[in-house]
Order: sequence, then structure tokens, then C-alpha cells
Amino acid sequence: MHMFDVTIAGELNLDLILYGVPEEIPPERELLVDDVNLTLGSSSAIVAHNLASLGNRIGFITSSGDDAFGNLARSRLSAARVDISRACILAGRKSGLTVILRREGWRNMLTYPGTMVDLSLADLDMDYLSSGRHFHLSSYYLQRGLQSDMPKILERLKSAGLSVSLDCNDDPRDGWDGRIREALRYVDIFLPNEREARKLTGAADLESAARELARLVPTIVVKLGAEGALARRAERQWFRPSLKVEVVDSVGAGDSFNAGFLHQYLRGADLETCLAAGNVAAALSLTRPGGTEAFGDVEHRERFLRDYGWQG
Repeated sequence: MHMFDVTIAGELNLDLILYGVPEEIPPERELLVDDVNLTLGSSSAIVAHNLASLGNRIGFITSSGDDAFGNLARSRLSAARVDISRACILAGRKSGLTVILRREGWRNMLTYPGTMVDLSLADLDMDYLSSGRHFHLSSYYLQRGLQSDMPKILERLKSAGLSVSLDCNDDPRDGWDGRIREALRYVDIFLPNEREARKLTGAADLESAARELARLVPTIVVKLGAEGALARRAERQWFRPSLKVEVVDSVGAGDSFNAGFLHQYLRGADLETCLAAGNVAAALSLTRPGGTEAFGDVEHRERFLRDYGWQG
């Protein structure tokens, strides 16, 4: 018996989302926005929260400060029944925070990493991580304390019999290296979005990027935003269009897609079913502010999933 369905090691922070931010922000001016929301952020924590909300047993190792932001972020995970018993709470350190400036059709994201960069190999209870069926890693380029050891960590987890997924997310330094290709040798499912796939490969188009990445990883899944998502294994490719819903907030939709996809993957579903589940989870996320609010509202979540034919 496995203790967990999925174990995750990664970052934890809150998102402060400002809506209706002016297109230009001149210096020394006080400007007004339309709305604000403080919610659980960070790709790793959003995936953990939403997988748990879908009924999966999740073990999460992270580092956070002993400040108000860290306390609130951990309480949000605990409320979703994510196990955070191995979390490293660092005295005197500040937890990370991402400020998201939402405009009409686009956004800026400003992140103070805080304790995100503190998590290191020494903090990881490998027996705990190995007690899951599957291991997921998000935000590869934010995990500066883990990056150099990531190939070794993933190799050990693979040797313990876990399947592995990775979502690189954006590289704030725009370097797109950091030994990620070495880490991908131990990954079963790679989940970038289209921009990330093209940045990593230098490809001029999505088809070329997916083809190159499929040579490195058994299953490549590329999130295409409002268009949907595609999956590729060797020379075979699948595509599922997104669901059309009224969008309240797109923050965390990609991470929610990961949760839906992995939920079905863990149940042995075929790739088309996994893609469809990812799209349903992403669409659910769009209906509330932030990446977890729609999943945390039990009545809303269950009604939405039922209406869109959720299986499992």
C-alpha cells in the first residue's frame, strides 16, 4: 500500500491579484484598481491543493517562513487535506509572494521568492516522497536550491518505482538551461505550455517543439490556453479543445489542468481521457479568482464537475 497517490516537493506562496490595473503605470502616482484577491499561489501548491480536492492523497514537502503569509498558505493546504507534516518552517524568514497585475487580456507577475529558494536536497525526506505512486515537480526554474540535485532526486524516485511528471513553468532569467534536459531523462510526463516548449527547444513552431520534446520524454503534454491541449508519444499525437466557460480569472489554470490530467493518469486512463480531464479542471479553475478557489468551494466544484461529465 502506498501512503500517497502523489508526492510533491516544491514552492509555497500566496498570490496577491490586482484586477483592472491601468495599462501604463506612471511614477509617483496613486492609481486605483477594480478588485483584489489574496489566494493560495505557486504552481506546486496549486497542483497539490487541486489534486487533493479531487480526492487524491497528497504528500507535500516545502519550505516557508514563520510569518503570516506562510501560516495562511499552509492552512489553505491543510484545509484541502494535503499532508504538510514534512514542511520546513524557517524562523525569521519571509515566505514568497507573487503580485499579479491583471489587465484586459494580459498580465504581469512579480514574484518575491522568499523561502522558495531555500528548499534543498537536505530538506527532502526521500522515504516520504517515495511512499507515493507518482511524483510531480512544478516550477523547475524557481527551485534553485534543488536544481543541481534534481536529476539525482528524480533518478532515485524512478528507481523506487514512482512515475514522474514535471512542469517547468517560466524561467524568470530567460536562460532555459539549468540541466533540465538531464532531469527530463527521468520524467514520464512533461507538461509545458506552448511558449515554454518553444523556448526550451528553440523551435519556430509548436509541431517542431513537440516533436523534439517527444524524443526526450515518453509523454509530452502541451497546454495551449484557450485552444486546449495536445499530447504526443513518439510519432502519435492527440488534441482536445478547451471548454468554453465564462472566464473570471485565468491564474492557475495551467496548474489546474495538470491536476485534472494526473488525476486520470493515476487511474490508468488513456491520453484522450487525461486531456479531457485536464481541460475540465482548467475550466473549473477559470470560474473563480485564483488557482484554487473554485476547487475549494465544494458545492460549486461538484456541480461543475457533474455538469461537464467528470469521471472518477
